[in-house]
Amino acid sequence: MSCTYIVPTVLNMLRSLKPKSVLDIGAGNGALCKELVAAGYDVVGVEPDPDGLRIARDQCPEVSFYELAVADSTDVLLRYRPLGFDVVVSTEVIEHLYSPAQLVAFARTVLRDGGHLLITTPHHGYWKNLALSVFNAWDRHADPLREGGHIKFFSPRTMAQLLSEGGFKVCRHGGVGRLPGLWKSMVVLAVKA
Repeated sequence: MSCTYIVPTVLNMLRSLKPKSVLDIGAGNGALCKELVAAGYDVVGVEPDPDGLRIARDQCPEVSFYELAVADSTDVLLRYRPLGFDVVVSTEVIEHLYSPAQLVAFARTVLRDGGHLLITTPHHGYWKNLALSVFNAWDRHADPLREGGHIKFFSPRTMAQLLSEGGFKVCRHGGVGRLPGLWKSMVVLAVKA
């Protein structure tokens, strides 16, 4: 996982929620799943990329991984856990999606009533955007020539709106990495409404 700076914050937030089951959407190579298992959670991961999935399964064989995208059916997950997961985590994924509302809907479907969604995504609030503009760093920051990459940029307000429209209520919002207001990533915890 290239975003290891996020892991301590994710683990701290989960500790306060005391979940038994955690679903990682966009599990990538399974690095976060491995940390979650070590912390004592029952973990399931979903990842649409077969190469990432292969690495995840090798790295963390005690986790059930499914090759799923957020546009796919959640039936296999609900057969695995019919009452839903306590927490869904998605770290540094939503900014890569053409339709981020699909991730929110997917999470809502597989969460138990009163369950939580924890999302991290690069922070794009006023001060960070201003700094990128002042230092003429947008081309480097959001390189349009790079294959893949970030296609959605969220501020705290736009993330809260997306979650609200998707049936969630934001409980906590913060950031991690760098200074407040210039965070690398925002961390948002929302409860299924």
